[in-house]
Amino acid sequence: MLLGGEEWAARFEGFTREAWRLETLPQYLMPSEAQGFAAFRSGARIDPLAVSNDYTDRLRRQVAEGRSQGRVHVVTRPLSDYLRFEFHHYYSAHALAGEEIRILDVTDRENPLAGVQDFWMFDRSEVVLMNYHSDGRQISREVFEGDVTPFIEYQRIAVAESVPFEEYVKGLEL
Repeated sequence: MLLGGEEWAARFEGFTREAWRLETLPQYLMPSEAQGFAAFRSGARIDPLAVSNDYTDRLRRQVAEGRSQGRVHVVTRPLSDYLRFEFHHYYSAHALAGEEIRILDVTDRENPLAGVQDFWMFDRSEVVLMNYHSDGRQISREVFEGDVTPFIEYQRIAVAESVPFEEYVKGLEL
Protein backbone atom coordinates (compact mmCIF):
# COMPACT_ATOMS: atom_id res chain seq x y z
CA MET A 1 0.00 0.00 0.00
CA LEU A 2 1.38 3.41 -0.99
CA LEU A 3 0.95 6.22 1.53
CA GLY A 4 0.31 9.85 0.86
CA GLY A 5 -1.35 12.91 2.31
CA GLU A 6 -3.70 12.31 5.21
CA GLU A 7 -2.88 8.59 5.49
CA TRP A 8 0.78 9.48 6.00
CA ALA A 9 0.08 12.29 8.47
CA ALA A 10 -2.19 9.96 10.46
CA ARG A 11 0.79 7.71 11.24
CA PHE A 12 2.35 10.51 13.30
CA GLU A 13 -0.85 11.22 15.19
CA GLY A 14 -1.81 7.60 15.73
CA PHE A 15 1.28 5.91 17.14
CA THR A 16 1.09 5.17 20.86
CA ARG A 17 4.73 4.77 21.97
CA GLU A 18 7.36 5.42 19.33
CA ALA A 19 7.93 6.65 15.79
CA TRP A 20 11.46 5.94 14.56
CA ARG A 21 13.33 6.63 11.32
CA LEU A 22 16.47 5.36 9.62
CA GLU A 23 18.03 7.78 7.13
CA THR A 24 20.81 6.59 4.84
CA LEU A 25 21.20 9.20 2.10
CA PRO A 26 23.58 12.18 1.95
CA GLN A 27 20.75 14.37 0.65
CA TYR A 28 17.01 14.49 0.30
CA LEU A 29 15.71 16.74 -2.46
CA MET A 30 12.37 18.05 -1.30
CA PRO A 31 10.87 20.91 -3.32
CA SER A 32 9.65 22.58 -0.12
CA GLU A 33 13.27 22.89 1.09
CA ALA A 34 14.77 24.48 -2.03
CA GLN A 35 14.50 28.09 -0.87
CA GLY A 36 15.82 27.39 2.65
CA PHE A 37 18.68 25.27 1.28
CA ALA A 38 19.67 28.02 -1.17
CA ALA A 39 19.63 30.60 1.64
CA PHE A 40 21.74 28.32 3.85
CA ARG A 41 24.29 27.87 1.06
CA SER A 42 24.42 31.67 0.78
CA GLY A 43 25.28 31.98 4.48
CA ALA A 44 21.88 32.47 6.11
CA ARG A 45 21.44 30.77 9.47
CA ILE A 46 18.46 30.34 11.79
CA ASP A 47 18.25 30.34 15.56
CA PRO A 48 17.12 26.82 16.48
CA LEU A 49 15.79 28.14 19.80
CA ALA A 50 13.38 30.39 17.90
CA VAL A 51 11.94 27.69 15.63
CA SER A 52 8.26 26.99 16.21
CA ASN A 53 6.22 25.27 13.54
CA ASP A 54 3.75 22.40 13.16
CA TYR A 55 6.56 19.81 13.34
CA THR A 56 8.21 21.15 16.50
CA ASP A 57 4.81 21.74 18.11
CA ARG A 58 3.87 18.11 17.41
CA LEU A 59 7.19 16.88 18.83
CA ARG A 60 6.67 18.85 22.04
CA ARG A 61 3.11 17.55 22.37
CA GLN A 62 4.24 13.95 21.81
CA VAL A 63 6.93 14.24 24.47
CA ALA A 64 4.38 15.68 26.92
CA GLU A 65 2.11 12.71 26.14
CA GLY A 66 4.93 10.22 26.80
CA ARG A 67 5.43 9.32 23.13
CA SER A 68 8.87 9.42 21.54
CA GLN A 69 10.15 10.14 18.07
CA GLY A 70 13.69 9.38 17.04
CA ARG A 71 15.99 8.75 14.14
CA VAL A 72 19.47 7.69 13.20
CA HIS A 73 21.13 9.17 10.14
CA VAL A 74 24.01 7.22 8.59
CA VAL A 75 26.64 9.66 7.30
CA THR A 76 30.17 9.86 5.92
CA ARG A 77 32.55 12.82 6.05
CA PRO A 78 32.98 15.26 4.59
CA LEU A 79 29.35 16.10 5.21
CA SER A 80 27.42 17.11 2.11
CA ASP A 81 26.08 20.66 1.94
CA TYR A 82 22.63 19.16 2.35
CA LEU A 83 23.59 17.34 5.58
CA ARG A 84 25.09 20.52 7.00
CA PHE A 85 21.80 22.28 6.11
CA GLU A 86 19.67 19.49 7.57
CA PHE A 87 21.71 19.42 10.78
CA HIS A 88 21.48 23.20 11.23
CA HIS A 89 18.03 23.95 9.86
CA TYR A 90 16.12 20.93 11.16
CA TYR A 91 17.97 18.65 13.54
CA SER A 92 19.08 21.37 15.95
CA ALA A 93 15.52 22.66 16.40
CA HIS A 94 13.96 19.19 16.38
CA ALA A 95 16.35 17.92 19.06
CA LEU A 96 15.45 20.92 21.22
CA ALA A 97 11.77 20.04 20.73
CA GLY A 98 12.36 16.48 21.95
CA GLU A 99 13.25 14.34 18.95
CA GLU A 100 15.91 11.76 19.81
CA ILE A 101 18.36 12.22 16.93
CA ARG A 102 21.52 10.15 16.59
CA ILE A 103 24.30 10.05 13.99
CA LEU A 104 26.04 6.92 12.73
CA ASP A 105 29.26 8.06 11.06
CA VAL A 106 30.73 5.28 8.91
CA THR A 107 33.59 7.29 7.41
CA ASP A 108 36.37 5.18 8.91
CA ARG A 109 34.56 1.91 9.50
CA GLU A 110 32.28 -0.65 7.94
CA ASN A 111 28.63 0.34 7.72
CA PRO A 112 26.72 -2.11 9.95
CA LEU A 113 23.54 -1.26 8.01
CA ALA A 114 24.91 -1.42 4.45
CA GLY A 115 22.10 -2.12 2.01
CA VAL A 116 19.28 -1.24 4.44
CA GLN A 117 16.91 1.30 2.91
CA ASP A 118 15.32 4.27 4.62
CA PHE A 119 12.24 3.52 6.67
CA TRP A 120 9.93 4.72 9.41
CA MET A 121 8.74 2.31 12.09
CA PHE A 122 5.69 2.99 14.25
CA ASP A 123 5.30 1.27 17.63
CA ARG A 124 7.63 -1.50 16.41
CA SER A 125 4.64 -2.98 14.64
CA GLU A 126 4.36 -1.12 11.32
CA VAL A 127 7.15 -0.27 8.89
CA VAL A 128 6.87 2.24 6.07
CA LEU A 129 9.61 1.94 3.44
CA MET A 130 10.83 5.27 2.13
CA ASN A 131 11.68 4.94 -1.57
CA TYR A 132 14.05 7.45 -3.18
CA HIS A 133 15.87 8.02 -6.43
CA SER A 134 19.66 7.87 -6.02
CA ASP A 135 19.82 11.70 -5.95
CA GLY A 136 17.45 11.88 -2.96
CA ARG A 137 14.18 12.70 -4.73
CA GLN A 138 11.35 10.81 -3.07
CA ILE A 139 9.52 8.22 -5.14
CA SER A 140 7.00 6.89 -2.65
CA ARG A 141 6.20 5.68 0.87
CA GLU A 142 5.11 2.07 1.04
CA VAL A 143 3.70 0.05 3.93
CA PHE A 144 5.88 -3.03 4.41
CA GLU A 145 3.72 -6.15 4.43
CA GLY A 146 6.17 -8.63 5.99
CA ASP A 147 7.68 -9.44 9.38
CA VAL A 148 8.99 -6.31 11.12
CA THR A 149 11.55 -8.24 13.21
CA PRO A 150 14.51 -7.36 10.93
CA PHE A 151 13.62 -3.66 11.20
CA ILE A 152 13.58 -3.85 14.98
CA GLU A 153 17.10 -5.31 14.74
CA TYR A 154 18.16 -2.53 12.33
CA GLN A 155 16.95 -0.01 14.89
CA ARG A 156 18.86 -1.76 17.68
CA ILE A 157 22.08 -1.76 15.63
CA ALA A 158 21.63 1.85 14.51
CA VAL A 159 21.10 3.13 18.05
CA ALA A 160 23.93 1.04 19.51
CA GLU A 161 26.44 2.12 16.85
CA SER A 162 25.55 5.83 16.79
CA VAL A 163 26.09 8.87 18.98
CA PRO A 164 23.64 11.58 20.05
CA PHE A 165 23.30 14.39 17.52
CA GLU A 166 24.40 17.03 20.04
CA GLU A 167 27.62 15.10 20.70
CA TYR A 168 28.32 14.58 17.00
CA VAL A 169 28.01 18.25 16.05
CA LYS A 170 30.13 19.65 18.88
CA GLY A 171 32.93 21.55 17.19
CA LEU A 172 31.45 21.18 13.70
CA GLU A 173 30.92 24.34 11.72
CA LEU A 174 27.46 24.09 10.21
